[in-house]
Parts: sequence; C-alpha cells; structure tokens
Amino acid sequence: MFRSFVQVFALLCGTSFLVMASGLHGLLLPLRGGAEGFSTTSLGLLGTAWAGGFITACLLAPRLVRRVGHVRAFSAFAAIAAIVALMTGILVQATAWIALRALTGFAMAGAYMVIESWLNERATNANRGQIFGLYMVVNFASITAGQMMIGFGDVHNGTFFMLTGVLFCLALIPTAISTASSPKPLTEVQLDLKALYRNSPVAFVGCMLIGVANGAFGTLGAVYGAATGITTTEIALMMSASVMGGALMQIPVGRMSDRTDRRYVLAFVAGAAAIIGILIFLIGSRQATVILFMTAIYGGLAYTLYPVAVAHANDYSDSQNFVKVTGGLLLLYGFGTMVGPILGAWAMEYVAPEGLFAITALAHVSIMTHAIIRSRMRAAMPIAMRDNFQTVPSERATPEGIKLDPRAEAQPD
Repeated sequence: MFRSFVQVFALLCGTSFLVMASGLHGLLLPLRGGAEGFSTTSLGLLGTAWAGGFITACLLAPRLVRRVGHVRAFSAFAAIAAIVALMTGILVQATAWIALRALTGFAMAGAYMVIESWLNERATNANRGQIFGLYMVVNFASITAGQMMIGFGDVHNGTFFMLTGVLFCLALIPTAISTASSPKPLTEVQLDLKALYRNSPVAFVGCMLIGVANGAFGTLGAVYGAATGITTTEIALMMSASVMGGALMQIPVGRMSDRTDRRYVLAFVAGAAAIIGILIFLIGSRQATVILFMTAIYGGLAYTLYPVAVAHANDYSDSQNFVKVTGGLLLLYGFGTMVGPILGAWAMEYVAPEGLFAITALAHVSIMTHAIIRSRMRAAMPIAMRDNFQTVPSERATPEGIKLDPRAEAQPD
C-alpha cells in the first residue's frame, strides 16, 4: 500500500506542475494581450481555440499513446506545452496566439489523460476514493497557486512566459524517471448524442449551457477585471477566489441535491448565479472589494452546476454506463466552452465590460427554465435509488480522469 501511494505522490507532483503552469499561462495571456491592445474578440478566441484543441486531444490522444507509449507521449505533450509557452512570449501577436493556444489545449488534454491513466492503474477498490480526493485537491490548489503567481511580477516582460515553460518541463521529471510499468491503453471516447439526450435532457442541455457560462468567464474574467481598473494582483485573486468558491460550495450544494430533486437544485443554483451576474452587470462597480466579493459568490454558484447535472444524469443510467455518460457530458461541456468566449467577447466589446455577465446570466436563466420545465415532464428518481453526490471536475477534466471517480466501475485489485 505504501509503495502504491509513493508512486501516486510522484504522479501528483507532475500533475501539480502541469496545472500550475496551465493556470499561470491561462491568466497571463488575456492580461498581456489586453495590455498589447488585442481586441476582446481575439482574447475570446483564445478560449475557443484552447477548448477546441482540448476536445480534439480527448478524441485523438488515445491512438497516439497506443502507438508510442505513455512515457513518450507524455514527454511529447509536455514539451509541446513548454515550447508553446515560450513561443507566446516571442510572437506577441493575436493570430499566432490563437493558433498556439489550440496546441496548448491539445497538449494539456493529452498530458492529463496519460497521468490520469497512470493514477487509475495505481488505484484499487480500497483506495480509489482517497486517490480521487487527492487528485481534486491537487488540481484546485495548483491552479490557484499558478494564478496567484501573476501578482508577483510584471506581465509586460517575458519572465512569466519563461516560468511557464520551466513549470511544464518540471512536470516531465516525475513520469520520466518513474519505474512504474505503463498502464493499459487509453480508452477512445464515444459520443452518442441521442442516447445522452434520452437519458437526461436536463443534463444534456445543462452541460452545454454551463460550458457556455464557464467558458466565457474563465477566458474573459481577467479581461473584465483589467477593464474595471483593478490591479493585476486583485485580478489573480478574483479568478482564484471564484475557483475556490466553487470548490467549497460543492459540499452544501451536493448534500442539498442528495435530499431533493436535483433538477430543483440545478434551477435554484442557476437562478442564483443569474441574479449575481445581472447585479454585476447593472451595478458596474469599479471598486476592488465589491468586484472580488461578487465574483467569489458568482464562482461559488456557477462552478457547482456541472457536478449536479452529471449526478442527475447518472441517477437515470446504469452503473456500468457511468464512464460513457459522464464522458459524453464532458464533451458537451467542452463544446459549450468553445461558444461561450465568443459570445462573451461580443457582449464586452459592444455593450460594456460587464456585458460578460449578461451572457452568463442568459445561459443560467436558460438552465433554470429548462430544468423547471423538464421537472414537470418526468418523475424524480426516488432518493433511495440515487448514488450520493460526488464532486466532478469539469475544467481540465478528461475521460480518463472520470475513471478515477469512485462511482466508476471498479478495476480489480
């Protein structure tokens, strides 16, 4: 058991460097791009490109890993991410960044899938829940650390681009020197849209709209912060607070969804997120304290919606279909994150910086309305027949990571 956790610790160290680099680079690009005068549309397309590359890798990476092996594939993905980080510091041009951002999304998804497949290989029926919990903690803590680094330097020079490249290279070391045997080949993703919709129309529509809202805010939140005039450190704190707020709120929201119809919970939380978004839009505050407070509440609500939608979908599916259903919903969420930044950028450019939250509010109102309508058309699953709520990552999550969830079909010890 001890040896198993030592090997997991090494993999989690690699994950930490990877997520830290991703968090730093993802916040650096919109801030530097805004300072360089890039249009809001161009900055929004950075998020669209990243999501497109990420989804493409989820579909194609298993074939590459099967051909060259896990270690070589991971090395290639991490090297690509490091090269791209350095190239974005050299080619400070909007079109080049959009193309390079797609490569980053592809490399990150591939790297995550390899690490998650290794973690799956180390997980047993006895420790799967512990490993999954550790993996979630490492993800939340590392992205927060990466984003907060922005406050300790100047985004106008190349230091952060070089630091991002260093972190991506550091992620290589634990897997490159690991003596663990290569895990089983990655599973290829299958997306059956008709089956997903039949299983849960609420989760089907909800996950796409949640992707629209989260993709818009995740990509353009820093641009909104810069437009309000708050400092770079406060922007980093704003983005980190929204993520941590979402992490903390999943416990009370999850317990609520275990005790009542999850569609009502989805409608209530989405409606509350819409209200906060509308308030941010209407108030248009330029005070850092108000902005930090409002966006932290917003993140606490918005980032809890996806796991509730996934839990609702799995209430109506067989346990052996957990990975298939959750993986399909993850791709639908990814498609939404491609659309959200484009809509958010349009609203910010032609309405106001706070127009970003008008778009997220529209998505959340649509989720609320659809959930309420569907609750009148289908009986709720009896509480005794449901699985308990479980936190499910959406950002930076891949189909391989879904297998770590304790609700996934357990692998033999």
